[in-house]
Amino acid sequence: MKNKKTLSMVMTALFMAIIAVMTFIPNVGYINLIVIKATLLHVPVIVGSIVLGPKRGAVLGAMFGITSLIKNTLEPSLLSFAFSPFYQVGEIGGNAWSVVIALAPRILVGIVPYYVFTGLEKLLKRIRIRRVVALSISCASGAFINTLLVMNLIYFCFREEFAAAKSIALDTVYSAILGIIAVNGVPEAVVAVVIGGAVSLALLRIVPQTERMG
Repeated sequence: MKNKKTLSMVMTALFMAIIAVMTFIPNVGYINLIVIKATLLHVPVIVGSIVLGPKRGAVLGAMFGITSLIKNTLEPSLLSFAFSPFYQVGEIGGNAWSVVIALAPRILVGIVPYYVFTGLEKLLKRIRIRRVVALSISCASGAFINTLLVMNLIYFCFREEFAAAKSIALDTVYSAILGIIAVNGVPEAVVAVVIGGAVSLALLRIVPQTERMG
């Protein structure tokens, strides 16, 4: 049991190191699209959730959120005020809601995929390829949680600031947000399913089932 727990802790540290490295390699963890930063950091968080369980997944998600806050402070894009309370352009700036947007969706990315995966495995127990199906759906769920929660929180918390930053009418803000969801969210989900699913499938063979709630 001690060896199993040690393995789980080592893998958690490894995932944290991967998140850190991806964050600070240009256009790897975060891809600056001028308006907003696309991200690939949801992938190690989703894999960590599925393989190591929701508690360690939440830790990885929190780290993802912290790197988002740091990155949007030091290397801002047009909407960085929505992720960092320390970034301001003229009268448009972040506040406490920026911290919520940076952290809360990312923590959930580290929690929800585990429960989607374990639930689907039980539900589809008579299907031969249940693990592949469960992994695909759980990885997609993590990616869409990130995109949908982040963008909808921006709408509810920074609607006027969004309109001012993009120089658009207030009543067109949600249409613009839906466009970002389509442009960023779908590719991020595809990457999560392809890479996250394959890595999770391999790692589940070596990580003890009993340790995944740790």
